[in-house]
Amino acid sequence: MNNIDKKQEILKAYQFRYATKDFDPTKRISDEDFEFILETGRLSPSSIGSEPWKFLVVENEELKQKLKAVSWGAQRQLPTASHFVILLARTDVRYDSDYILDNYKNVQKMPEDILEQMIHGLKTFQEDFRLLENERYLFDWASKQTYIPLGNMMTAAAQIGIDSCAIEGFNYDQVHDILKNEGFLEDGKFDVSVMVAFGYRIHEPKREKTRRSLDQVVQWAR
Repeated sequence: MNNIDKKQEILKAYQFRYATKDFDPTKRISDEDFEFILETGRLSPSSIGSEPWKFLVVENEELKQKLKAVSWGAQRQLPTASHFVILLARTDVRYDSDYILDNYKNVQKMPEDILEQMIHGLKTFQEDFRLLENERYLFDWASKQTYIPLGNMMTAAAQIGIDSCAIEGFNYDQVHDILKNEGFLEDGKFDVSVMVAFGYRIHEPKREKTRRSLDQVVQWAR
């Protein structure tokens, strides 16, 4: 496939994707395809290589019912989607946390001298962005990172003909309490960021995709 064909294929996937509300409950994504979607999330970039996320795949029907009761934006998706994922963001992303040290030392295998430079650089970054002034600022920073794998997973799904819908319509405190009680927040190391449903559309979109023109959203600082 040449570059022109590849670009057209990618753009076709973007045209195909829309916020699917009603999925076909009789169609399930294959294990192979869903693992591919998750892998594109895992391989996504993150700020300073922090990887501050976890992808919680919700399959338990009782848990789905609990979430449905407090997630107004997922009323149609939760019962019909093939797969439902909650992206959790880490709360322990301060530059001197055990998680950050373990991630750089044992996952990224940084030599000691590079490790010290990275920790110092992260400290400077978090100070410059005033993230150390409030724990919520650090969590919000981590939460923003989860939208990178979210976008990548949704795009990857579209490229293989799978529909998706990102969901922010839920009561944060109530979802937090449900997941905390179920033990998924790991004693406060994670918290709720965003949800996403995957599956196969049961209806075609009622209208063509609309977006602002390129010249309305792009400005060149020349």
